[in-house]
Amino acid sequence: MQIGIRSFALSAVHPESESAVKELYLHSWFLTTKEHFHEFLSSRRSVQSQDGTQDSEPERKRMKMEEECDLKEKRKENKKMFRGQNKSRPRVKPHSYEEKRLCPSIVQERDTGCSFGDKCRFLHDVGEYMLSKAADLGDRCPLFSSQGKCPYGVTCRFARAHTSAEMKNLVNEEVFRASSGQESVRNLLDKDLQRRLRKKSEDFPRTQEFLQSIRPEKKIQTAGPEEKLLEHDAGAGGDAQNGATPPGKTVGPITDDDIIKLRPCEKKQVDFRDKLYLAPLTTVGNLPFRRVCKLLGADITCGEMAVCTNLLQGQASEWALLKRHCSEDLFGVQVPPQRAEEARVDVLIKNIQVDFVDINSGCPIDLVYKKGGGCGLMTRTNKFEQIVRGMNSVLDVPLTVKIRTGVQQNTNIAHKLIPEMKKWGVSLITLHGRSREQRYTKSADWDYIDSCARLAAPVPLFGNGDILTYEDAVKARETEVSGVMLGRGALIKPWLFTEIKENRHWDISSGERLDILRDFTNFGLEHWGSDTQGVEKTRNFLLEWLSFLCRYIPVGLLERVPQKINERPPFYMGRDYMETLMASQHVDDWIQISEMLLGPVPKNFSFLPKHKANSYK
Repeated sequence: MQIGIRSFALSAVHPESESAVKELYLHSWFLTTKEHFHEFLSSRRSVQSQDGTQDSEPERKRMKMEEECDLKEKRKENKKMFRGQNKSRPRVKPHSYEEKRLCPSIVQERDTGCSFGDKCRFLHDVGEYMLSKAADLGDRCPLFSSQGKCPYGVTCRFARAHTSAEMKNLVNEEVFRASSGQESVRNLLDKDLQRRLRKKSEDFPRTQEFLQSIRPEKKIQTAGPEEKLLEHDAGAGGDAQNGATPPGKTVGPITDDDIIKLRPCEKKQVDFRDKLYLAPLTTVGNLPFRRVCKLLGADITCGEMAVCTNLLQGQASEWALLKRHCSEDLFGVQVPPQRAEEARVDVLIKNIQVDFVDINSGCPIDLVYKKGGGCGLMTRTNKFEQIVRGMNSVLDVPLTVKIRTGVQQNTNIAHKLIPEMKKWGVSLITLHGRSREQRYTKSADWDYIDSCARLAAPVPLFGNGDILTYEDAVKARETEVSGVMLGRGALIKPWLFTEIKENRHWDISSGERLDILRDFTNFGLEHWGSDTQGVEKTRNFLLEWLSFLCRYIPVGLLERVPQKINERPPFYMGRDYMETLMASQHVDDWIQISEMLLGPVPKNFSFLPKHKANSYK
C-alpha cells in the first residue's frame, strides 16, 4: 500500500503550522497537519501488521493508547504546556522482563556449580530456560565480535552466534587473546574499596588536612574506625620530633607524595582551547552515547553528574557514572559538592583515571539546589571558595567549574564570581548563558558570555547555549571564548561535531541516522549486556535519546537554514517513510524505531520519557 507523501503535505494546512514555517523556513510542500501526520504513520503500521512484518502490539501498550485517546478531548480543553519531569512514570526493572532466569553458575559454566544448592531461586535446567527465553535478535553478537567471548552464554539474545548444539559457549581464541590484554572500559569500582567506603574505613588524609586548616577550632571526624576524632594541635605544622601529630593514620612507608604538595605549575596540564566539549548530560550522556559523539568528532567528554554522598557510600550505581571508554582520550568527571566535607576527592584520584574534575555549580534541579548544591553555590561564596580551594589542594589534575549567569532571571552574578575563581585556582570555567529561573525558555545571552570571557582571561572560558549548527558555533567563536560546549545540540544532532569541524551543513539521510542509532545499540549491548536485561536497558536509554532526536529537521527540507534550537518543529512529511517516522514526537513511534534495532518489546513493557515536554501527540 503506497500513500503519497506529497498528497498529505498539500492538504489543508493548520494555521499554527503556517506560523511555524515562517520561523523555520520549511518548504511548504513538506508541511502537513497533526492528524494527517499520525494517520500516515498509523496506516503504514497497519500494513506492516497485515503483511506479518511486525508483531502485534502488547496488551499494555494498546491499553495505554486507548487511555490517551480518552484523554485527547481533555487535553484540548486544557492547553497548559507540559513542563517538568514525569516523576511518577512507570519504572519497570529490566530483569523483570524475564519470567524465569538462569542461574549465573550455569551461564558462566563454573566447574564448582551453584553454591546455593537447592535453595537457589534460579533455574538450573538449560532446556527449561530455553523454552521461556525470548527469541534471538540476530546472528551477530557485539560482545563476541569485539571480545572473542560472550560472558552471557546461552542467555545472550544473540546466542546462536556463539553457542554449540550442546548449548556450550564458544570462544574465538584469536580475538579473545588479542582483546584480553586491552582494557576497553576503565574506572571500575574495586570491591575492596567499596567495602572500605561502606564501613567508613577509607582514609582521606589530604582532605582532612585541608579541613583542619580551615576549621582549627573544631573536631574533624575522620573515616578511620580507630580514630573517631582528630583534635587540632597548635604545633601541627612543626616537625614530628617536636611532638606534632600527623593529620591521620598512616599505612606503610611515607613517600614524597604524602608530605610534599604539588605546586600549581607542577600539576597535570590540559590544553582545553579550541576544542569541542560534549556537556555532561544526566541520563542521556551515558558511555555509549559519548562513544557515538567521539566517532563524530567530539574532543572533550565528561561523565554524568555523580553525587558526592553516594560516591562516598560506595554505591555501585553512582560509581558506574565514572566509567570511561578507552576512546575517550580527554575525559573528566563531574560532581556537585554542597559542603567542603563532601569534596573528598582523594578517593577519585587514587582509584580512577581522569584528566580533570568538574564542579557543577550550574545544576538547576530542585533536588540539588535546595540542598545548597548546583546553582545554590553561586550565592554561597564562602562555601564555594572552601570547596574549590579544598579540591584544588587535593587534586593533581586540573579542576574546572561550570556555572550559569545567575539564579534569578534578571540578576546576573557570574561576572562577580569569575575574578574570584581565578584567585581560587580553577583551570577552566564553563558558562551557560541562562539563569536558573530561565532554564531553557529564553535564548542564551552570548553578549554576556563574551564580557565574562574577557574577565576570565587568561583562564579559558567555554560558552554554552543554543548551538545547533556550525553557523552558531562560528558566531560563538567570534567572541572571546576559548571554546564551546554542546549539550542539547549534540542530543538533537550528534553529527553537529562533524559539521562544526568541516564548516558545512550535513543533509544527513534517514539511513545514515539509522546507522548512528545502530552504533549506539551495539555500544549499549557491549556496555549493559546482550542478555534480555541488557537489551531492555539499552532500549530505555535509546528511547530517552529519541525524545531529543525527533526535534531535528533535515536540512534538505528547509527553504532557508539554519534551524533554531528553541523552536518546536511543525508536523511535516519527510522524503521517505523513515525520515517521517524519525520526525514523530510520539512515544509509540520511538518504540517502533527501537523494535527495528532491538526486536519487539516485552509484553509488560511501558515507557514514558523523563521530561513531560518530550512526548505529545
